[in-house]
Amino acid sequence: MKAAKYLIPFAIFVFLAGFLFKGLYLDPRTLPSALIEKPMPKIELRHLFEPEKTFTAEEMKGKVWMMNVWATWCVPCKQEHPYLVNLKRQGLKTPIVGFVYKDQPAAAAKMLRQSGNPYDLVVYETENKAGLDLGVTGVPETFIIDKKGVIRGKVSYPILDDLWFGQVKPLLEQLEAE
Repeated sequence: MKAAKYLIPFAIFVFLAGFLFKGLYLDPRTLPSALIEKPMPKIELRHLFEPEKTFTAEEMKGKVWMMNVWATWCVPCKQEHPYLVNLKRQGLKTPIVGFVYKDQPAAAAKMLRQSGNPYDLVVYETENKAGLDLGVTGVPETFIIDKKGVIRGKVSYPILDDLWFGQVKPLLEQLEAE
């Protein structure tokens, strides 16, 4: 009986240590998403530069595309922004929809006019319904959507060389070939 008194805490310690040890080998930039391999949620967002128009993901069916969630107040977004601008200047054909998240539309429009606009379309909302539907946990986040409207990937960090060449570009090429 005395041995069991010490074995139970030891067993709990070993169990928890196993989880912590496994965590050392996980990539912190890959946050799981319940939406991977599921259809893009039915969202309706207003165009930033033409607010009388709305955007739905249905409009993108038949195309591989990315939705980049960003904000002007987001420091990592400011790192990612010039990289996306450069990708578009270099001829990236994949459409990018910029989703202004929890930000003022006027501030977003001003930043894009000053810093360049890498987006084929920029959308926003004020009530955060689409952000919740997408399961946005922070910014920047980029969703990669296939031709059928299914979310096939999510990047929860700024897209820079390592993520672009290691994850995003290979996935886009694979989806385009399907």
